[in-house]
Amino acid sequence: MGLCSGRGRRLEREVRAKAPRYPGVYGMYDAQGRLLYVGKAKNLRQRLLSYFRPQSRPAKAEKIIDQTRRLVWESSGDELAALLRELELIQTLLPRYNVSGRPGRQRYHYICLTSPPAPFLVVTPKPPARALAIYGPLSLRRRSEEAVRRLNDWFGLRDCSSRIPLHFRDQAELFAEALSPGCLRWELRHCLGPCVAACTRQEYHAAVERLRAFLDGRDPGLLKQIRRRMEEAAEQLHFEKALALRDRLLALEWLDARLRLLRQARSGPAWIYPLQGWDGRQRWYLIQHGQVRSVCFAPSSAEDWTDALRLCRAAFRAAHASVFEGKRLETVDSVLLVAAWFRRYPQEQKRLLAPRQIRLLRRSLVTPE
Repeated sequence: MGLCSGRGRRLEREVRAKAPRYPGVYGMYDAQGRLLYVGKAKNLRQRLLSYFRPQSRPAKAEKIIDQTRRLVWESSGDELAALLRELELIQTLLPRYNVSGRPGRQRYHYICLTSPPAPFLVVTPKPPARALAIYGPLSLRRRSEEAVRRLNDWFGLRDCSSRIPLHFRDQAELFAEALSPGCLRWELRHCLGPCVAACTRQEYHAAVERLRAFLDGRDPGLLKQIRRRMEEAAEQLHFEKALALRDRLLALEWLDARLRLLRQARSGPAWIYPLQGWDGRQRWYLIQHGQVRSVCFAPSSAEDWTDALRLCRAAFRAAHASVFEGKRLETVDSVLLVAAWFRRYPQEQKRLLAPRQIRLLRRSLVTPE
């Protein structure tokens, strides 16, 4: 089992006897009283008991539970509250075995469009000062690198070293010389060939602008175009080509979805998100720029309404202009957590209420004294 039998049985009995079947967070401590791990669960009892089933737990869980001498837990009103509380505890207490959520431990990266004269996309943990455009922060670097590779290929942007000299077709040269490409991408028609004078500056910059329109969310036509070509290839029984287009489409759809969430987080208005908890009480999550600013119970009396509206005004007034200024990774984690929640439960977006809707709701529910 990994645990000594007596200690393992004692911890398991404690969980069976006391752990609730509600959402919440839990912590594991070692013999020296050091916090090893913080986790969250939709059902605390069920999640904690899973640690005592050797056949179903991963290697990391076995390593953690083997060092555990004390288990503690805390109920939350609902699943979202548990997620937010877990992130808060990880960022504050820095448990040994938690990586996700710890400031500086989550390796975020950015997709950057390099500077002229021939910009192209790169993935980097630190955006260069002269970048033409910056997108992020993002996680899952391998998927970002795949999307960047496919975008550079689709728009014909170079991805070679900056030491490679550039020769545009409209560039006058005193002594013309025979040029040869520095890689195979031009021969494969994956690059416009600014190293062999195969394109003009205007042609290259037009491709860059089309790319930016896609990344900025101004032109959704790229995904439609790839999907249409994929379907046409499949109809013509060109299955290898259809599969290649499908892989390209999946990579770009993944990137588009994440950039869209980040755009919504940056520019999104203030929202009140009502969520019913296991205890039958409804909580209001006050969200602005994709971050939960405050939480309160849904008001049920005139006095409660006054307090709730005052809290809304204070929370939204204190919001920063941009949640990503100052590179505060704690804030980035919080924004990505909320974005992931609505990506997981997209139907919940229909329940979001604007502040003006709350005032109208108050007038319809609260009878003037």
